[in-house]
Amino acid sequence: MTPRHFLTLLDLSSAELSQLIARAIELKAMHRRGESYAPLCRRTMAMIFEKSSTRTRVSFEAGMSQLGGSSLFLSPRDTHLGRGEPIEDTARVMSRMVDVIVIRAYEHAMVERFAEQSSVPVINALTDRHHPCQLLADIQTYVEARGAISGRTAAWIGDGNNVCHSWINAARRFGFRLVIATPAGYEPDAGVVAAAGECVSLTQDPRAAVHGADIVVTDTWASMGQEDEKAQRLKDFSGYMVDQPLMRLARSDAVFMHCLPAYRGYEVDAAVIDGPQSVVWDEAENRMHAQKALLEFLLVKNAGDAGR
Repeated sequence: MTPRHFLTLLDLSSAELSQLIARAIELKAMHRRGESYAPLCRRTMAMIFEKSSTRTRVSFEAGMSQLGGSSLFLSPRDTHLGRGEPIEDTARVMSRMVDVIVIRAYEHAMVERFAEQSSVPVINALTDRHHPCQLLADIQTYVEARGAISGRTAAWIGDGNNVCHSWINAARRFGFRLVIATPAGYEPDAGVVAAAGECVSLTQDPRAAVHGADIVVTDTWASMGQEDEKAQRLKDFSGYMVDQPLMRLARSDAVFMHCLPAYRGYEVDAAVIDGPQSVVWDEAENRMHAQKALLEFLLVKNAGDAGR
């Protein structure tokens, strides 16, 4: 049986994603009630992380444990990847030993090459191109806070990066409008934008993007691997901080999101991220519950209850 992979949000249909969000909310409620649910007993998750992580690693490991499975973590120094062994060979071997492989990599092509040769599901836990697991948590958080996201408007303020690309794909799949405000030269990939059609629009004016929005979302201006660009980026993103005057242009019940880590005084003002409109802490917790729903979907719903 060919495994289902989750490399971008587009790997699942709109119906499947909506079901997954609903299931994540159910699993969260079950966890808070203290219910035992272990459909992944005797299943093993391998995590290959080229980039460091806090929320991604903890949420996947904790989520797998709550579902009854086990995890093993491999940093760059723990594997032969990048030291002579082809990615394809590693994929063929590892997928004979574990049930699911979670990869956090620099290049999206690396994850695609790995998935092509893997006999078990591969999950993209972040690449330079996409961060789909973050969007599962973001959509879950909005649904919990305000209801259905279909027909709403989200405003992205800042860099047109990997998380922005996944917000674009989310707009396609969940049927909401996304307005992206970036400085010149920092726009998201033109092909990703074009594929989204009329549900996505671009501007260089944060105020225009936020006006009437239901969601205001941002991210750090300099991500991992961009440290050498930090000084220039701080200059280029001047005027793109999400502060209280900017939030007042959104709807009165708008929520603020950030995937973290956040740098107060740069991309977001402390009064916003620590204020009443912020849902970032629910957003961070929901990484675990959304990923539990994803693991269940890939390993149980698409493979049957029996192990390999």
